[in-house]
Amino acid sequence: MLKIGDVINIETIDEKAEILKCKLVELKDNQLYIDYPINISTGRTAFLMVGTELVASFVNNDQIAYRFQTEITDRVKENIPMLSLTYPGDDQLVRIQRRKYVRIDTTLDVAIHPMNGEFQPLTAVTTDISAGGAAILIPKSTKLKQDQEVIVWISLPFQNETIKYIKTIAKIVRFTPAENDLFLKAPLQFLNIDTETRQTLIRFCFQQQILMRRKGLNIE
Repeated sequence: MLKIGDVINIETIDEKAEILKCKLVELKDNQLYIDYPINISTGRTAFLMVGTELVASFVNNDQIAYRFQTEITDRVKENIPMLSLTYPGDDQLVRIQRRKYVRIDTTLDVAIHPMNGEFQPLTAVTTDISAGGAAILIPKSTKLKQDQEVIVWISLPFQNETIKYIKTIAKIVRFTPAENDLFLKAPLQFLNIDTETRQTLIRFCFQQQILMRRKGLNIE
């Protein structure tokens, strides 16, 4: 799947959420050897410790994008300085849905606040989420309107037992019936979301994909 010279994007799984770029220099069994990664934002070489966990992605010859979790295992000094990373194997790669964000079915706590005091703040839960939006369940009695913009707080529980709280503006796209007659399903579109928040959502959705794959659930 991967070949020498391929560009690999890697993201740190921490509060900094750095996005880095590197090239594959060598591939041996379950180890990738890359040149020192460059921070896309600053253009500077990034310093990463052995043991650092990362999320890596690349695009193959068929222009299909894949992601996988990896970890830095060593620093290698040959003709050029390199880092070695774990590679889970082609069968463990997660295909990335191009042109839209991966959507994960999950129940998360949400707080909905008005932009200008037009309704009382309320709590809800998601039915699914992506880096581009979410669907929530709200009581039928709620006085929200289609195309209305609201402030959304979402709690994201990561696998390392840390909880990240994100805040963004979202637009209510529409209302659809829910399984429970007392509720409506309201898809939300996130608006003007900043890069750090988007990356946090991407990491959360990717980790959920990995978790579901380990449980044997079907993931598109």
